[in-house]
Amino acid sequence: MKNIILCLVALLSAVSLSACKDDVNMKYPPKYVLPDLPVVEGIHDGVKAPLYWSVYEYCYELERNGVSSENMDLTSEQWDNIIDWVATNLKPSGYDMVCTDGFIPMRAQDASGYMTHYGSVSLADLVAKCKSKGLKLGVYDNPLWIHGPLTTVIEGTNYTFGGLVYNGSTTVANPTATDQWFTWVVSEQPGAQEYIDNFFKHYKELGVEFIRMDFLSWYEDGNDRAMGTVGRGYGREAYARALAYIAQSAKKYGIFTSLVMPHMFNDGELEARYGNMTRIVADTGTGGWWHASAADKGKSYASWPNCMNQFDGFTYWSHITGRNKVILDGDFLRLNKFDNDDERRSVVSLQLLAGGPVAVADQPSTIGSNLSFYTNSELLALRTDGFVGQPLSDNLSNADNQIWYGAMSNGDYIVGLFNRGDAAATLSVDLSRLGLTGQWKVRDLWQHADEGATTAVSDVIPAHGCKIVRLSK
Repeated sequence: MKNIILCLVALLSAVSLSACKDDVNMKYPPKYVLPDLPVVEGIHDGVKAPLYWSVYEYCYELERNGVSSENMDLTSEQWDNIIDWVATNLKPSGYDMVCTDGFIPMRAQDASGYMTHYGSVSLADLVAKCKSKGLKLGVYDNPLWIHGPLTTVIEGTNYTFGGLVYNGSTTVANPTATDQWFTWVVSEQPGAQEYIDNFFKHYKELGVEFIRMDFLSWYEDGNDRAMGTVGRGYGREAYARALAYIAQSAKKYGIFTSLVMPHMFNDGELEARYGNMTRIVADTGTGGWWHASAADKGKSYASWPNCMNQFDGFTYWSHITGRNKVILDGDFLRLNKFDNDDERRSVVSLQLLAGGPVAVADQPSTIGSNLSFYTNSELLALRTDGFVGQPLSDNLSNADNQIWYGAMSNGDYIVGLFNRGDAAATLSVDLSRLGLTGQWKVRDLWQHADEGATTAVSDVIPAHGCKIVRLSK
C-alpha cells in the first residue's frame, strides 16, 4: 500500500508530519508485544455504516454560549419534537436512529450502577419514544467508565465497582498523574470482563443496539496532543484487552460499537480488529469546509487526532477499510455551517463514497433548506449496497486523492471527482486508470441525469465541489 511513514521520532514528539513518498508503507512502531488475545469472528460481516441524527450540535452550541454541563438538558417534550422530526424527514431515507452524545449529564439511578438517564429523561423512555416512531436509540457511553457507586456489586460476581479502579498495582504510563473527568475500569483487574459484559447486557435489555465510546486515547496512554497529560494511561496491553472484551460482549448481544478518539497505533491494528467503526478525524466543532477539508490540509500526526479534516482522514486511513472491514467515521455533519451547496454535496458524497456513516447534527431549527442533501436516494444506494470506495492515491500530498472510485455489488462502478481547491478546475480520470476497459454508461448522481457513454470521466468542477457518477455497461 502507498502511504505515509510515521517514524519513531515523530511518535515520541507528536509533531506534525507531511506526506512522504508514495512507496513507503505507513506503520506506527509497536510499543508493546501484546499477549494472545481472543479472535472475535464475524464482527464486520454484513455490517453497514449507520445513518442517524445526533444531539451534538445542540449541546455544542450550548457549551459555546457558556452553559455548563450540569445545566444542560433536553426535556421530554423536546425529545418528542426531535424524534417526530427525524421520523418524518429522515426515516423515509433510511436514517433509523437518534443518538445521545456527551455534554448532558449521564446518570446511573438504579441498583445496576450503569447509566439509566441522559439528563432528566430516562433511557428507557427515550427507547420507547423512538420505538413508537420506528426508530432506534443510540447511546454515547463507554464500557470503561464507571457511573455508579463504587460499592456496587458486579452482577454474577463478588467484585465491586471499586475493585476495578486503579489501586497502584498495575503499571501506568503516567504514575504521578490523576485521571481527568472519568473513573476508568482497569481491564486487568478481576471483574473487569464481567463488568464490561454486564454493560452490554444492560443496554441490550434497554433496547439499545449502538454505543458510541469516547476518549479511548486517554485510556491508552493518558496523553492528549492538545492538552498534554490528561490521565494515568493504562497502557497498550490494558487497552488491547479492554477492546477484546468489548468486542466479545458487543458481538454476543448484537450491539454496534463506535470507537472514538483512538490513537490508532500500529496502523489501527486494534481498532480495525475489535471495533465496528472508528473515528479517523478531529471533532466536528464549528464544522463547515474547515472541518471537511481545510484544517491542517495535507498533514498527519502520530497520535489522536491523526488528521484534522475529513478528506485527509478518509484518505489517510483508506487502506484499512473495505467491504466487511472496519468502518471509518468522519464525525458529524452540520450542513448549515457550509458556505454553499457545492460544499454540501461534496461532504455528503465523501462520507458515502468512503463507506462511512452519515451522522446528521443539524437541528430542526438550523437545517433550513438543506434536508435534500441528506436524502439523495441515488447516493444513499451506495450505503444500502455496502459500497466502500478508495482514493486513487492515499498520499496526502498527491492530487489524485481527489479521485475516488469503487465497485458496486452488481458490477457497476462509482467514480467521484472532488475539487478541494479554492477555484474551479477541470478534473478528469481515464477509466483505464481504474482498471476498466471500453466504454461505460455514465449517470450523474446529483444531477440525476444520464450522460451517455465514455472512456473517461471529466468535468469542470467548481471550488469545493464534486461530480459523482455511476458507471454501468
